[in-house]
Amino acid sequence: MRGRLSGKLIPDKVLLCCAAGLALFGLLMQYSASSYSALDETGDAFFYVKKQGIALLFAAAAYPFVYKIDTEIYKKLRYVLFILGLVLLALVFIPGVGVENYGATRWINLGFTTFQPSDIAKFTLVIFIAGCLSKNSCVTFKSMAAILLACGATCALIMAEPNMSITMCVGLVTVVMLFLGGAKAKHFALLGIPAVALVIVLIAAEPYRLKRIAAFLDPWSSPLGEGYQLIQSYYALGSGGLFGVGLFNSRQKYMFLPFAESDFIFSVIGEELGFVGCAAVLAVFAVIVWRGSIISMRAVSRFDCYLAAGITAIIGVQALLNVAVVTGSIPPTGLPLPFVSAGGTSLLMFTCATAILQRIAAKSQRQTFGHKMY
Repeated sequence: MRGRLSGKLIPDKVLLCCAAGLALFGLLMQYSASSYSALDETGDAFFYVKKQGIALLFAAAAYPFVYKIDTEIYKKLRYVLFILGLVLLALVFIPGVGVENYGATRWINLGFTTFQPSDIAKFTLVIFIAGCLSKNSCVTFKSMAAILLACGATCALIMAEPNMSITMCVGLVTVVMLFLGGAKAKHFALLGIPAVALVIVLIAAEPYRLKRIAAFLDPWSSPLGEGYQLIQSYYALGSGGLFGVGLFNSRQKYMFLPFAESDFIFSVIGEELGFVGCAAVLAVFAVIVWRGSIISMRAVSRFDCYLAAGITAIIGVQALLNVAVVTGSIPPTGLPLPFVSAGGTSLLMFTCATAILQRIAAKSQRQTFGHKMY
């Protein structure tokens, strides 16, 4: 039996269509959700859509370049990329470099625009973890040490911004990757005790977090305070019913629902397109996770396998957390819906991550269909 590679890379067209469809759908929903507030604040109803459109064009231009990069390069540069992620996270605390907004310092000012380092750091961490898992399975605490330290350093810097939502996402994705890497139930049990204790301490240390917990349990106890946003989200989702009130016909977007174009865009989707529209969006995310899982299982190397799994986990976990927040399933915390919510850095990184997934898929397809039997 002999074989040769055909040299032709075959990407996953279903994954590409889903990601592109969500990004374009996001532009449409961002216009619907932000047109009134953008007109009131800037005098331009298309202000947020233009920003996102520019980010989408930039992401589309970056996609083919990222797709051409062999994943082995990420493996070789995993330490550099991880340190770069930590450095970017640390830069937000330098006066004049970091930008504070709504009481949090999460952005870096480039003069002509800003970007959010945490959106980059979560992917550089996944690359680092994939590199670690490709060399050693997580069967002992010793083999898990580097991963846990890397996750802890990343979460500590993100938490200091503060950004509880991304911290949760990073932590959950790390747990998923450790599980796939062979970590046992006893490992998670022993790690869970200090993790829960730390979460309790962090919540108790910041009064606003306690208020958010209280608002989650009973939002109507503070209808004009911490519970306001969740109540408005309930109104939006409840008004939508089965088929929605119709595209562009949302009432909550008229300055009632804060961050309607970003963290709570799923509420506007529910109001305008109803349960059917929400189910359709979740179905597209489910397809992305399904395709990502298949890509991971068919990967030609351990590193590619864990990298694809980590990227897929980020998309799935972040989507679930966003939907859980807007439906009141977990305490309110700001987290964009992948590909859909406004946010240039988020869109760029998820597009680049999709390109990496496509590269892994293409390598496995070439490996599968490029061999001949003799």
